[in-house]
Formats: sequence, C-alpha cells, structure tokens
Amino acid sequence: MTDYSEFTSNLPAPAASPARLVAAQHPGNLAAIIGRIEEAVEEETASIRNNPAFDIKASNARKSRYLYELNRAIKGVDQPDLLAEHREGLTRLRQKLARNEAAILAHLNAVKEVANLLKNAIQHAEADGTYSAGQFGWAQP
Repeated sequence: MTDYSEFTSNLPAPAASPARLVAAQHPGNLAAIIGRIEEAVEEETASIRNNPAFDIKASNARKSRYLYELNRAIKGVDQPDLLAEHREGLTRLRQKLARNEAAILAHLNAVKEVANLLKNAIQHAEADGTYSAGQFGWAQP
C-alpha cells in the first residue's frame, strides 16, 4: 500500500469532519439521541424514587455517554432551522432533567441524613462516660 502523506501534507484540512457530515445528512439522529436521553433520565428518576438497589453509577455513565453523543450531533448541525425543529424535544429534555436533579438531590439529602444519624450513634456509643473529662473533675460545670 502506498503512503501518499508526503503529497497531501500541504493540502488544507477538509471543511467538515465526517461526523459533522453524517449528522447534517441525518437530522433524525438528533431526535433519536434526545429520545434516548429522555428515556434514560425518566428511568433513573423513577428508579431513584422507588428502587433502593438502583445502580446510580451505571446510570450516570449511560447519561454521560448520551450527553457526549448529543454534543457531537449538535456540533454537526450548523443550521438554525434544524435546531429550531428540535427545540421542543430539547425543552422537554430540560424539564425531565430538572425533575431528575430534584430526585437526585432528595436522594443525596437522605443519604446525608442517614450518615449523620450513624455518626451521632457512634459518637454516643463512644462517649459512655468512661474517659470523659467530667469523670476526672477537669471539666468546669
């Protein structure tokens, strides 16, 4: 196989990458990506609320992968009309993400509350008075 790089090294870079051309040629891809993200976010929101054994780490990885796909698809779309066509889907996704954020924050607050209860229980168990300063008369009332 012949290497033509020495002949093509001075040529300008292509105007659009293949990924941009694919996204521009297939505008339905953007709608499909938005739909997949919506589905993943809805599933995560419902699972956080109802399933204590839900794997949030795997769900987060899936959402990150979809966000990457969305960013690539949007970068490939230079036409404002095409983005306007998907504005409704993007607005719907934003609303679902807001509900998802509220569920995640509630979950984190619950975890924090349980951690505080455990911390207080441990401190109470360790402070049984055996080695407290008050037992030795050092503490001033």
